[in-house]
Amino acid sequence: MKLKSIDSVDNQDRLAKAIYNDLGQPLLNSGVELSDNMRERLKNKGISYVYVEDPLTDDIYVEDTINAKTRAKSLKTIQENFNTISDQMALGKSIDIDKLSPAFSHVVKDILTEIESNKEAVSMLSEVISFDSYVFHHSLNVTVYSLALGQKMGLNNSELHDLGLGAMLHDLGKMGVPLEVLNKSEKLTDEEFDLIKNHASVGFEMLRKSHTLSLLTAHCAFQHHERLDGSGYPRQLAGADIHYYAKIIGVADVFDAVTSNRIYRKAMLPHEGLELLYSGSGTLFEKELVDAFAKTVAIYPIGLQVKLSNGKEGIVAKVNSDLPSRPIIRIINDEDKQSIQEDLDLSDELNVTIVGCETVIDQYKNY
Repeated sequence: MKLKSIDSVDNQDRLAKAIYNDLGQPLLNSGVELSDNMRERLKNKGISYVYVEDPLTDDIYVEDTINAKTRAKSLKTIQENFNTISDQMALGKSIDIDKLSPAFSHVVKDILTEIESNKEAVSMLSEVISFDSYVFHHSLNVTVYSLALGQKMGLNNSELHDLGLGAMLHDLGKMGVPLEVLNKSEKLTDEEFDLIKNHASVGFEMLRKSHTLSLLTAHCAFQHHERLDGSGYPRQLAGADIHYYAKIIGVADVFDAVTSNRIYRKAMLPHEGLELLYSGSGTLFEKELVDAFAKTVAIYPIGLQVKLSNGKEGIVAKVNSDLPSRPIIRIINDEDKQSIQEDLDLSDELNVTIVGCETVIDQYKNY
């Protein structure tokens, strides 16, 4: 299978990997021909990239980091409980987080079990994200990325559990922000942006009252938008004043935000999202965390067509889990473009680098 931007898919392309909705039900099954109408429907669902059938890569299949059953179950738990909190907030009722925390804790344990059993680099590029449920998907994705990064940094199971809960609930305060503001396609007014920024404080106030959640969970919500140089919000904390878990979640939060399709911005590819993190390495984000994250995620996803420094073109055939930035590339024959020349392992050929790929870059905002 080959990964293509939805804008570069043509009428002859057939879907190679089924696409699921947020309930774990097939939105489109593999083998479906991607007509103009079908592509438009997918774009409206927030999908930027799809896997299509390709004779040169028909032996390549992409395994999900989190299986569809676990993802659907986790999303259902997040959505139901977040909606309960949203309804209570709208009615001005007090929120008893302790009644909901066991369900969130169970989700974290399920995700951590899957991450521990999956030794491959984390990749969630092909997930469906609908605009009206972005916060739920984002909360789950940030949990996955944070746990994977925390594991890479050597946190123990107890620490990972607290980190996972902090990641899952980091945006809980957004349940008080109107959807028309969260999903606004035009530039936000200063008042609207202040409303969104206030979600960190709102989430903290809700979570700190819990008797079952660690106070660290509340501080993850409070601090995930703080930055090393003090340029973040809501308190302009800097350096060591920001909790380590919040620094991890901050990296995961930004990466998922810019690599997810939104109504106001198309998704970046993972290597572009990583470049964005590196642009803030040492000033906005801890350098050691960005370096570790680069070894945690699949920077060049399987199926992506790339250009190499030796002038060759190829398709990512396998991600080297120990060195995700140096994948195995299936080289396409220069002469006929219809046959395979060889599989080139970039972890062995260090003089060859990836210099370009099919990409959609658009300006991000308000991450």
